[in-house]
Amino acid sequence: MHIRFGYDISLRFPAPTEMIMMLHTHPSLCAAMRTYEHLVSDPAVSLEPFIDLYGNHCTRTSCGAGVLRLKNDAIIKDSGRPDSLSPQARQFSLHELPTDTLHFLLGSRYCELELLSDIAWNLFGQGPTGWGRVQAICDWVHSHVTFGYQFARVDRTAYQTYLERRGVCRDYTHLAIAFCRCMGIPARYATGYLGDIQVPPDPNPMDFSAWFEVFLGGQWHTFDARNNKPRVGRILMARGRDAADVALTTTFGKHVLENFTIWTYEISEEQAVRGLL
Repeated sequence: MHIRFGYDISLRFPAPTEMIMMLHTHPSLCAAMRTYEHLVSDPAVSLEPFIDLYGNHCTRTSCGAGVLRLKNDAIIKDSGRPDSLSPQARQFSLHELPTDTLHFLLGSRYCELELLSDIAWNLFGQGPTGWGRVQAICDWVHSHVTFGYQFARVDRTAYQTYLERRGVCRDYTHLAIAFCRCMGIPARYATGYLGDIQVPPDPNPMDFSAWFEVFLGGQWHTFDARNNKPRVGRILMARGRDAADVALTTTFGKHVLENFTIWTYEISEEQAVRGLL
């Protein structure tokens, strides 16, 4: 299957401002792209690409006072299969884990392990390990946290989500990640596109989505505490310890978001061949 995706975002700056953006798909998806992904700015500004320490495709720029419009529109080939399941994937002990997974066991800006460790062990310490433990964590978060866009807050942490029992997808993800790390399972934050493909359409405006990946059985696996079921059509943009590492835009000055339009939907083979014409 093929998916068309992109965005149209406008930011107003009261003064010249520097900015770091994470608005491209992850470099690992390059081979699946059917059309070239091209970030366009209006007015035109210098866009300097770079790869960060987590392997994400980033861009830095300086923009003048006024409105900056950012657009991207592309087509990607997708397997059409839902997230894979590996219920036999086992949990590694610390000495078995690859060294590059160890920092995904540590606390981070939005995941306070010291506040959640006893809670996690009380909830999940007597249950299964490995895949079953992560699924139990997703089940608990999914059933105990109420979703609502009106609950969105940029500074809510995993512990605060546990206390408040409400949030959006990033809050579900932070709490699940923190619980996994408390239980000795490396977990990392992921963000990207997730459209209403093979599920009932959501009447709310499209937004970017958050999910997480855990290291079990020698590889990384996708989990989603918000939806808590395999989904089709995830398009990865970035990975990190938590949302602080994968902010879509980081501005070094004040700004106002004036427009935020996201799209991601399945298209036919014929439409993919025609491209974006």
